[in-house]
Amino acid sequence: MKYFIVAGERSGDLHAGNLAAAMRQLDPAVELRGWGGEKMRGAGVQILQRYEELAFMGFWEVLKNLGKIRGFMRLAQQQIEAFSPDALILVDYAGFNLRLARWAKARGIRVFYYIAPKAWAWNKSRVHQLRKYTDLTLAIFPFEVPFFEQYGVPVKYVGNPLFDEIRQFRPDPAFLADRGSKPVVALLPGSRKQEIEAMLKTMAELTRTLPEYQWVIAGISTFPRAFYTSQGGTFQLVFDRTYDLLSVADAAVVTSGTATLETALFRVPEVVVYKTSALTYAIARLLVKIRFISLVNLVADKEVVKELIQGEYTTENTGNELKKLLSDNKFRERQLNEYKILTETLGDREASKTAAHTILNF
Repeated sequence: MKYFIVAGERSGDLHAGNLAAAMRQLDPAVELRGWGGEKMRGAGVQILQRYEELAFMGFWEVLKNLGKIRGFMRLAQQQIEAFSPDALILVDYAGFNLRLARWAKARGIRVFYYIAPKAWAWNKSRVHQLRKYTDLTLAIFPFEVPFFEQYGVPVKYVGNPLFDEIRQFRPDPAFLADRGSKPVVALLPGSRKQEIEAMLKTMAELTRTLPEYQWVIAGISTFPRAFYTSQGGTFQLVFDRTYDLLSVADAAVVTSGTATLETALFRVPEVVVYKTSALTYAIARLLVKIRFISLVNLVADKEVVKELIQGEYTTENTGNELKKLLSDNKFRERQLNEYKILTETLGDREASKTAAHTILNF
């Protein structure tokens, strides 16, 4: 059997890589090609396009790059036709992948969607696209199943793939071995260039304002050191060691995204932050119909972690939240207890194996 997998960003590459590895374990003869990164390549996928070139975020940024995005779409279609796969596996990256699903379905190609578009948050028209253009949606949050079912979308909950990645992780005992007595605060500015640029200034100010903490930024090696140090600040910078950092952190400041849930699963108290362009934020306010932006609060359906968004994301506000997490034991324990409930809600099934088995035996 032949499968073409499309992941358009770092987290998609991570989960698609684990899915591909599970598929190969179940069927060593399976042939895999697609778009992604090193995680997928390491799992035996022949990578035809790197995801880093696809990471456009925000309404204005997408509009500016429409010509480039259309070119990528034509390239993907040509490569899929040349490969002639038995099925197309789309991983997250909804703006691009749903258009690709429509094209594939019209040509009789079976379509699986893994890590579904967040239609429960905004743009509910995507629900109808999933119903019309996919054969099965593989959900990673329990609450997604009843939501999609009410619109007639074929859906199955396979578990959350972050458990798979964390289950495989083995901490490095030498990591920050000489960290001293100061509490370690992890700074997770994100994975895409535009969001990192938006988050770093306040994070750098924070490190200068509160010298009583040991600050460590989780960097990504696709960006140079100078990119992270351009705003000054007093911090250590580690590359591609986010899980090692979370395994020793006492608290964290986390850019909204997958990392908020990862931080919770590592049981690290956190404050969630986010900032984007004024235009993108204004449009999002009109379109997004949810109370929270962090995955932790969305799954819990209540405020478990503090969210500081746009104008609320200041050095003072962030510092005050951190002080409560590090100095107020009751406040800290309350968040940690909610993390335990969150873990029980998600369950601990092996999502990658469940998803792989479902696809191969569909």
